[in-house]
Amino acid sequence: MTNQARKIVIAIAIAFLLYAIYAKHYNIAVYIFGGIAYLVWSYFKEGTVYLATQAFHKQDYEKTKRLLAEIKNPDKLRKGRRNFYEFMMGNIALKEEKIEEAEYHFQLASRLPWRKDNEKGMVLINLANINLRKHDYERVQAYLDVTNKLKLTARQVSIIEKIQNEVNKHK
Repeated sequence: MTNQARKIVIAIAIAFLLYAIYAKHYNIAVYIFGGIAYLVWSYFKEGTVYLATQAFHKQDYEKTKRLLAEIKNPDKLRKGRRNFYEFMMGNIALKEEKIEEAEYHFQLASRLPWRKDNEKGMVLINLANINLRKHDYERVQAYLDVTNKLKLTARQVSIIEKIQNEVNKHK
């Protein structure tokens, strides 16, 4: 849900809450208040990351960037959302050739918990690629060593092999 939609739903819910209190339907008022509290909580802890993730999977990077820009303070996102926020911000920065900014976001994403090894693997592969561009082969090797401990997809393994071949050329 976008921030604008949340605000509209909260405004409508407040109107229903006031009516429920006026009509002395206190049990319904409690449920409405709970719904409002959840919407406020989700504004800070969930943000628009889920919608941005959907746009990102459709490769609509402009929409992704716009939705992520609605998040005013990403530090308040819960860890399960912050990791995807940082990953998408890193990818957007890479697309815009902002290498330092991309590395910053991927570094943050690498320090956050991921449910699946292949998700964390993508973050580390991106960090390895960035450092390969910078010709910092020691850091590339360090990232590859960490990824080799993860359970990855066949595609990720082939990408890692290509990066490893590049590192081996420069040893």
